[in-house]
Amino acid sequence: MGRKKTSQLKVCKFGGTSLADANQISKVCDIVLSDPARKIIVVSAPGKRNKQDIKVTDLLINAAHARIHGAGVKEATAPVCERFRQIARDLAIEESIIEKIVMAIEASIGSDMHHQGKYIDRVKAIGEDSNAKVVAAALQKRGVEANYVSPAEAGLLLTDEYGNAQVLPDSYKNLALLAKRKGIIIFPGFFGVTQNNDIVTFPRGGSDITGAIIAAAVKADVYENFTDVDSVYAVDPRIVADAMPIEELTYREMRELSYAGFGVFHDEAIAPVVKAEIPICIKNTNKPEMPGTRIVPERKFVPGKVVGIACGDGFCTIFVSKYMMNREIGFGRRLLQILEEEGLSYEHTPSGIDNISVILKENVFTEEKEKCVINRIKKELDVTDVSVEKGLSLIMIVGEGMRYTVGLAARATKALAEAGVNIEMLNQGSSEISMMFGVKSVDSLKAVKALYSEFFN
Repeated sequence: MGRKKTSQLKVCKFGGTSLADANQISKVCDIVLSDPARKIIVVSAPGKRNKQDIKVTDLLINAAHARIHGAGVKEATAPVCERFRQIARDLAIEESIIEKIVMAIEASIGSDMHHQGKYIDRVKAIGEDSNAKVVAAALQKRGVEANYVSPAEAGLLLTDEYGNAQVLPDSYKNLALLAKRKGIIIFPGFFGVTQNNDIVTFPRGGSDITGAIIAAAVKADVYENFTDVDSVYAVDPRIVADAMPIEELTYREMRELSYAGFGVFHDEAIAPVVKAEIPICIKNTNKPEMPGTRIVPERKFVPGKVVGIACGDGFCTIFVSKYMMNREIGFGRRLLQILEEEGLSYEHTPSGIDNISVILKENVFTEEKEKCVINRIKKELDVTDVSVEKGLSLIMIVGEGMRYTVGLAARATKALAEAGVNIEMLNQGSSEISMMFGVKSVDSLKAVKALYSEFFN
């Protein structure tokens, strides 16, 4: 099956649910072949086939721990190998190809366990690596020139921080050469190699990171990210069932929404394409004809128009008050220095003339940390009062059209008041494209629904 030449270049990433079984992989092959611009394909390991299923990466982690605790290689690898054998049988891939994949899985899980970080990363990576070989074989079976390319061969060099690797600058010039290769390139996501050629994985959202790095390196026209949703929605569809899809939003809007809980991307994952100003298109593997959502550097907007509302739970507030605080030079710096010395990062610091609040993630502010921080604030800053309030949710209203628009805060506060939601904190970003409200977590769903009704209905 031939493909016409194209001047455009698209890098496409397919997530685990898009590649969970042979049927899904066949859909991916159809999508790739439907557009000759789709030249570089980044794949994840097979994900869940249903809610009760276990994704391959978790099967591999289980296998690694089983080996560490004394299980034999064949026993530990059996569930993973059978999953790939089933996919290969259903795709009618040659037996010799799948046996090579199975041997690689067994070699990985049976490899040296002396350095546990290296070992776990080596095992986790074999899911993506194996699936890239399967997808390449499925395309080749259709008569297409498609080639598996490994991160080591392509020169995707990472730091030796196992499970939390970062890309090294040389990777970009190495990966740029992928654009000159013939045929379709199938590239495994989630991992790269150190300068010593050890396999090492990215943190959460790893395949997204791989796709973004390659898109930036080859200067792609578009980075397409295929997942299991039609688009990004103006609000979480689990909160508002008929939430409006978003056709287009800017990197800034996506960043603001991601911060408060939009789960489409980990915002660090798309940093390379944001820096390179490459448009991102989020599309549904199961409905590729849908337009999806485009994320772009700039867009036209309607003044006063909100693009989305997001809600993040699990925050707490340290409230500090001291008479004449505003006249005390260095007070805020010393307060934040206490948090820094205790290994805590903060999210926001709204303040008044005699008080300041520090908002941080509740899960890092343990009972032990809380006691230590409170005691240090009392002792070192000689404050009038210090208290901690937990169970806070942050709600973001976001939109480029909010800039220079009068009355949006009044509309939002009125909607919350009518819904019986008390505002614990209000902050408008200096960019003026977002407004943040702190509310009790028990009121968060009610608050989001009220704000959606106000700005979208």
